[in-house]
Amino acid sequence: MKVYLDDERPTPEGWVAVRWPEEAIALLEGGQVVELSLDHDLGDDEHGTGYDVLLWLEEAVATRGFVPPRVRVHSANSSARHKMELAMERIERFVRER
Repeated sequence: MKVYLDDERPTPEGWVAVRWPEEAIALLEGGQVVELSLDHDLGDDEHGTGYDVLLWLEEAVATRGFVPPRVRVHSANSSARHKMELAMERIERFVRER
């Protein structure tokens, strides 16, 4: 399945919409996610951001051998986008080092 985390944008056809990080993480834990597209700002930073999903994914890959799906960032927040891209690079590094 393809998972699209966003609070405002319309979900592209063929994607499963989620609004909060824990929803995306629950689907990732199910092992059926092949692609993940993340927004950063979800309207309530105390509830979490798209970056929180990447932190979970990084930990899962590094410590449990979790196989990550293809990940993309669609956030318009340029500084957050950069931070998220760095997290994606770290995840890729863990995958290559196996």
